[in-house]
Amino acid sequence: MAEQHVLDLFRLDGKVAVVTGASSGLGADFAVSLAQAGADVVVVARRIALLEQTADAVRAAGRRALAVPADVRDPAACQAVIDAAAAEFGHVDCLVNNAGVAHTAPATRESPERFRSVVDVNLNGVYWMAQACGRVMRPGSAIVNISSMLGITTAGLPHAAYSATKAAVIGLTRDLAQQWTGRKGIRVNALAPGFFPSEMNDQYSREYLAEQGPRMLVGRLGRPRELSATLVWLLSDAAGYVTGQVIVVDGGVTIT
Repeated sequence: MAEQHVLDLFRLDGKVAVVTGASSGLGADFAVSLAQAGADVVVVARRIALLEQTADAVRAAGRRALAVPADVRDPAACQAVIDAAAAEFGHVDCLVNNAGVAHTAPATRESPERFRSVVDVNLNGVYWMAQACGRVMRPGSAIVNISSMLGITTAGLPHAAYSATKAAVIGLTRDLAQQWTGRKGIRVNALAPGFFPSEMNDQYSREYLAEQGPRMLVGRLGRPRELSATLVWLLSDAAGYVTGQVIVVDGGVTIT
């Protein structure tokens, strides 16, 4: 029997992927990239109009799409997303936990409410979505949690809540991989992006990015498709021997 072509390992044909935070930015690019790799995509976010635009982009890439408005802070809403995905497509094979929020606040002045609001989306929401998927995913499925280089290093800004949650996502990823890979056949990994064009990074001034420039050994901001390509790899059979890992895509920032 002929050996499988190596490029075929990167395909997601026949798979159904759920992408949270898919209404704009990197989440929208993730959804379209997964569709281009062959997956049908369930897009999830709170902003319904923008979410429908992402769904249309998935369909334009030749794949089926389902837009499900949901707030990942609500465990019942997360379960409803997976129920809707299974009802529409019959199964769920991939989860991209991308929904996230951030704000800048000095640690001595950050309110309990603001800190908890970040934890509720960036950590709790990741867990609720993973939990719902873990109940129904088949062997060979994969989850990728979107962490951040700020879960590994600092970047000169008062981001205590954001950094803490992104570090926690890395710990959660390892634990879920330990629980589910051997027993359920579900791989769980994390992506830790650096500076990419996104709504979240639009808050950074040109002066700040210029200051951080020397840490970007590649000499520029990341391109969304570079991150999406890494995501496709982690979800595909090409990464079938990779689990519990954090893949840093930051142009070298974390080693400077």
